[in-house]
Amino acid sequence: MTPASQSLNMALTRVFNAPVEAVWKAWSDSEQVKRWWGPQGFTCPLARMDFREGGTSLVCMRAPAEFGGQDLYNTWTYTRIVPVRMLEFVQNFADADGNPIAPESVGLPPDIPHTVRHVIAFRQIDDNQTEMTVTEYGYAQEQTVEMSRAGMAQCLDKMAATLTEG
Repeated sequence: MTPASQSLNMALTRVFNAPVEAVWKAWSDSEQVKRWWGPQGFTCPLARMDFREGGTSLVCMRAPAEFGGQDLYNTWTYTRIVPVRMLEFVQNFADADGNPIAPESVGLPPDIPHTVRHVIAFRQIDDNQTEMTVTEYGYAQEQTVEMSRAGMAQCLDKMAATLTEG
């Protein structure tokens, strides 16, 4: 276990065969978010976007039936937005109305933080390639970092597929 004075971060970098504007839109447009948010087999029935500094979006990740079909809601409260370059938000688990809840109240491990700061950095490589790095801050255990990395990798796999579909 990590001492209370330390925290662990998760960083994941992916190159997409898409222009930076398209990758940016995948985070900012409701219909785009619904296509990729959630690991493999999960769906996103709701992405109510309030994409502006100080705004809060509400997104829902629905588990597949074999995992109970549970809806898990998150809010993303934006602290900094630099168009097509950087996006920073604080993620919290929430109820269907967007009110913060404890992760353990929906069956998640008790070491998952109630609040996780995210920074998403975008870098245009060329006209049709974009590098994106997602960094999540403040985990207590390496196992939680790896669980988050695995879930985000699956989300980004889905994002890559939606970006090639157009």
